[in-house]
Amino acid sequence: MSAVLHLCLLLGSAAALALAPAHANLLQEQAQRFHPVESSGGMVAAQEAQAAAVGAQILRQGGNAVDAAVATSFALAVTLPQAGNLGGGGFLVLWLPRSGPISTCRAVARDASPSQALTVGRGEAVALNFRETAPQAASPDLFLNPDGSVNRERALRSLLSTGVPGTVAGLTRVQARYGCLPLATVMQPAIQLAERGFPVGAELSASLEAAAPLLKAHPASARQFFKAGGQPYQPGERLRQPELAASLRCIAQQGSSCFYRGRLAQQLTALMQAGGGLITAADLAAYQAPWAPPLQATFQGHRVLTMPPPSGGGATLLQLLNVLEPLKLDQSGLNSAATIHTMVEAINLAYRDRNRLLGDPDQVAMPLDRLLSDRYAAEQRQRIRTDRHRPAAELEAEPSPALGGTNTTHLSVVDRDGGLVATTTTLNTAYGNGITVPGAGFLLNNEMDDFTAKPGAPNAYGLRQGSQNAIAPGRRPLSSMTPTLVFRPDGTPLLATGSPGGSRIITTVLQVLLNRLVHGLNLASAVAAPRIHSQLWPDQISMEEGISPDTIRLLERQGHKVVLAPSMGSANSVEVRADPQADESGRDSIKTYGYADQRRLDSAAMPE
Repeated sequence: MSAVLHLCLLLGSAAALALAPAHANLLQEQAQRFHPVESSGGMVAAQEAQAAAVGAQILRQGGNAVDAAVATSFALAVTLPQAGNLGGGGFLVLWLPRSGPISTCRAVARDASPSQALTVGRGEAVALNFRETAPQAASPDLFLNPDGSVNRERALRSLLSTGVPGTVAGLTRVQARYGCLPLATVMQPAIQLAERGFPVGAELSASLEAAAPLLKAHPASARQFFKAGGQPYQPGERLRQPELAASLRCIAQQGSSCFYRGRLAQQLTALMQAGGGLITAADLAAYQAPWAPPLQATFQGHRVLTMPPPSGGGATLLQLLNVLEPLKLDQSGLNSAATIHTMVEAINLAYRDRNRLLGDPDQVAMPLDRLLSDRYAAEQRQRIRTDRHRPAAELEAEPSPALGGTNTTHLSVVDRDGGLVATTTTLNTAYGNGITVPGAGFLLNNEMDDFTAKPGAPNAYGLRQGSQNAIAPGRRPLSSMTPTLVFRPDGTPLLATGSPGGSRIITTVLQVLLNRLVHGLNLASAVAAPRIHSQLWPDQISMEEGISPDTIRLLERQGHKVVLAPSMGSANSVEVRADPQADESGRDSIKTYGYADQRRLDSAAMPE
């Protein structure tokens, strides 16, 4: 073939390519592998499908996002006993528009908005803190042996590990202020699930079998969660919890007073007195779930609202977003070695500050303004080396600014007005301390382990925390729970997210936001993408399956230790978008989307 003919053929081929469609998709294949559930009404995404269905049912009955979140949370106390609870605590962040068919459902009857509420767009946002508190009899050396070492059994498996529960106070308070439906209506599905029973799913069946040594050590727990003879429930078998049903019915009829002053308080304090626990009737009667203004920051033009301390998660998340925003992670690419290295180095710096400086704002001073400032973010960026990993011991030697659970569950809800709720609740570790209150049917938390038992000694999640988080009467332990809302630059709501996972919660939420807002993934893909985690100590990157071996080798050359970890978190998330086609009334119409993290077998996103 002559050179001229060869050139003509090449030019002809190039012309043919130029005339062909740039992205011909003859099979009509989708751009991304994962896709969220879509609805023209509301949406509930939760860790357990039957509880998510309860929330969707409440939306169909005229409830708003708060009603659905509260109904789902009480249902999770029945169907997800390893994390859903009456005997634990949590955090909640909400945004509701000030107008709309369901947003104004109880406008006449409501009290004035909490003074802590923020105006965001055409609505208001507020956070609710129902974290557990230390009993008045608690002391800093509660879990120390005579030789000064930490007694891990006492910190995790005894009645001493239980903080004053906050879940019932929090859920009833937010529903009374912002819900549309009567509390009894909202709680009825959970009561029925407990009373009539529900088919056990694959995840719960395996979880109960794994937890058998813990639960069978306590007669009330053994009766509650195992069949006669001590056999575990198999998938599809019906689990009934009549004592829990009676407790839920008491709360539905009497509100939180049943739990903090009434029958349930009496049953709980009787257990404490008999078993050497610290919680008294006075501790329960004094418990409060306060409103708080959400922490906020701007990232990529979006307004991010999250939980303030005693959540260490919200402040750490915003600190990381501030540090990472200018670093062009979109150019280095999702889960590339360069992106992971940069994230890990920023994460370790932020966790160092979290562990040293954060605590209960009612009892300790914290330099939050400094930590969340643009100047401090710039200083942190200067500490990141692009060529090598900085070891944890090297970072620990540097000063920080001067002072001036893994079983938790997260759910997200959006209603048909665009109202958003993100709430994370916990017992701390799976099934808490494994102790069920006799006659009441609910498990107790072991959240006292989230305090610093001894400065520098690791807790159940490997976090080495400082004296800011020491045990003190009435204090709330530092938490990693990070319920988060995101708004578009024009103030309209975009998404709600959060996750369980103990110390990995913060990095899970961070990666969902980066995947959605920086890397351009849809909600489902943002949640499904492989995750990494680091927390300063232990000095390593925990990594889910799905990261390239080539990437791992590059990270190891930079000095990182990489370990393969089980799946991390359960970032059940929802999103809302304007529907270009308005409804017949002319009112703005929306589309909602939900994705339940498939890392948990029984999770589901349920449309209204």
